[in-house]
Amino acid sequence: MKFELLKTDNCSDARTGIITTDHGKIKTPIFMPVGTVGTVKGVHFSELIEQIKAQIILGNTYHLYLRPGLEILKEAGGLHQFNGWKKPILTDSGGFQVFSLTGIRKLSEEGCEFRSHIDGSKHFFTPESVIDTERIIGADIMMAFDECPPGKSDYSYARQSLELTQRWLDRCLTRFHMTKPLYGYNQSLFPIVQGCTYKDLRSEAAKFIADKNADGNAIGGLAVGEPVDVMYEMIEVVNAILPKDKPRYLMGVGTPQNILEGIERGVDMFDCVMPSRNGRNAMLFTYEGTLNLRNKKWEADFSPLDSNGCEIDKITSKAYLHHLFKAGELLAMQIASIHNLAFYLRLVTDAQNHIEKGDFTKWKSSVIDQLGRRI
Repeated sequence: MKFELLKTDNCSDARTGIITTDHGKIKTPIFMPVGTVGTVKGVHFSELIEQIKAQIILGNTYHLYLRPGLEILKEAGGLHQFNGWKKPILTDSGGFQVFSLTGIRKLSEEGCEFRSHIDGSKHFFTPESVIDTERIIGADIMMAFDECPPGKSDYSYARQSLELTQRWLDRCLTRFHMTKPLYGYNQSLFPIVQGCTYKDLRSEAAKFIADKNADGNAIGGLAVGEPVDVMYEMIEVVNAILPKDKPRYLMGVGTPQNILEGIERGVDMFDCVMPSRNGRNAMLFTYEGTLNLRNKKWEADFSPLDSNGCEIDKITSKAYLHHLFKAGELLAMQIASIHNLAFYLRLVTDAQNHIEKGDFTKWKSSVIDQLGRRI
């Protein structure tokens, strides 16, 4: 994987770049739709490409390991062949999912024992087994196995957790370098910065990871309940240390405002379930603010969802989508998901354009407040 830094904003750390993988190029900053089990819920790949304009999607190691399982994925030739997506894929390590299984997992130096949320069967993840699993899935970008501690962890637990994550990272890297891709194209491994909301731990983690000289680096364990100003502070602390010539990925974030604030602080890659999950619950994101399409106020509003949006936005009225949600039609969730994902991709593309024009900070200031307004 290669990363070319193209332009840095004059008034902030916002930047544009190009990530080149064997499955294609990714212009940054970028938002990556979440395809947990190998699919972005309710959205066809043709819509991801033509309307949403996705350049890369996510899969999740935990979910894909459980279903369809590694035998099927390996026999298919990896996730790209299994689901038919020909562009880049990133896989989370499954660490967040495993450690969120409170009460049905057991953590040790060796790894983590957990029970499937599907059938209760017992499984065990180690740094080595996760690397092997991600090799079988075949994502272009693999994430290291880490512990994602609760956001309100005390300092003692946060330090112990970080030290475990660092030992696991060394094991992940050893396994990664001992093994080869299975399907004839290259894979990259990103370490993950942890440390909760403690600046010294975040700094220590960022320095530890920067020394590994990985193809890219991720920031995890944020947007888990801490105040947003604390999240932004942690991003600043970490990005002051992570190498500028490698892409930076802020995991699981977030709202449109979060994304613009992250871009301003030098983040290149984002993912979040929010646009699709909120869309399935009738919330639409727009530059004017958020809309709840279940509200009666849209019943006779025949204006398009977004006259500047994707094709579906232009041909679907608010009244029609309101009707579909009230009628319980599956198409409602599909249209709303496409709209929200297309809006997120449009947002980061607009950010790219304004960074290149040299007026990103001014543009961001002009739109950020209204993005969170409820209409």
